[in-house]
Amino acid sequence: MTLDLTPGPVNVRDFETAARDRLDPAHYDYFASGAQDELTVAANEAAFRRRMLVPRVLRGGGPPRLETTVLGTPAAMPVLLAPTAFHRLAWPEGEPATARAAASAGVIMIAAMLSTVSIEDIAATGATLWFQLYPQPDMAFTESLVRRAEAAGCRALVVTVDSPALGRNERGDRNGFHDLPPDLHCANMREGGHVRQVVLSPHISWADIGRLRSMTTLPLLLKGVLHPLDARLAVEHGVDGIIVSNHGGRQLDTAAASLDRLPAVAEAVAGRVPLLLDGGVRRGTDVVKALALGATAVAVGRPVLWGLATAGEAGVSRVLSLLRTELENALTLCGATGPGEVTRDELGGILA
Repeated sequence: MTLDLTPGPVNVRDFETAARDRLDPAHYDYFASGAQDELTVAANEAAFRRRMLVPRVLRGGGPPRLETTVLGTPAAMPVLLAPTAFHRLAWPEGEPATARAAASAGVIMIAAMLSTVSIEDIAATGATLWFQLYPQPDMAFTESLVRRAEAAGCRALVVTVDSPALGRNERGDRNGFHDLPPDLHCANMREGGHVRQVVLSPHISWADIGRLRSMTTLPLLLKGVLHPLDARLAVEHGVDGIIVSNHGGRQLDTAAASLDRLPAVAEAVAGRVPLLLDGGVRRGTDVVKALALGATAVAVGRPVLWGLATAGEAGVSRVLSLLRTELENALTLCGATGPGEVTRDELGGILA
């Protein structure tokens, strides 16, 4: 079913309101919620609101170009789709609808390991994909996932490292929602005639990153880095990129906002690898602020799910179009002709 979106939502937050009206309340809470008191969820967005922009004028550069390249992968703008699980909870077709919208927008989709559709079927849409991975204690099975991602044409491997255990989700506790409905499963975890359980292990270490690094020639990014010492270690272990992230506030509540940690991580990395950021991006001006603090690009998660839940592929396309329009407008008003021109000079500090 395709819904008429005109005049429809005019910003990302409008899509969240529409999605809440359409989704099963337990499913909405699954997507919207964070760990415990959800302080980190709120902090991610608040970090962007605290920072103000100081535009430059009379630069005469003409309309900005948004195209960029991230680890050798070209993209129409510095906005990626973050890995998010269980898209078929939001829309019957699930991840392929999201992927087609990403392909139409010319942006990279980071396909989640916990997808309700297999990486092979997502890749069949023609979208430009990276693959997200939770390293499993069974390294042979982990390697099989890497090989499937390679065979499907994924251009990078994104290793989520902030999940040695599952964060406590109290909305899920209240709703009694912790498992997929019987008709859905984690398609990438299917092996033979059964579906494996995802194992989050407190034993994951830098040795596992070394094994993954030796396992594939794909660019390797770590997602979930907030501490500058971990960023330095990542570079030393041959990682090709870092995603500054607190898992959207879904793991450790009261963890610092991603944007607040970006400057220290950028200083530690000193340009040796590209940095991405996720968590709290809701506006084109948010993208500009992340770029100014050292990010090459940002990734958006919940906004994509709100678009998907509202109108499937058309909803995701509209979300990406709104972000693109807002980003182009913000860059123009800042006097920048492209993402690479944004510097800390464009940030006016932090509001009290």
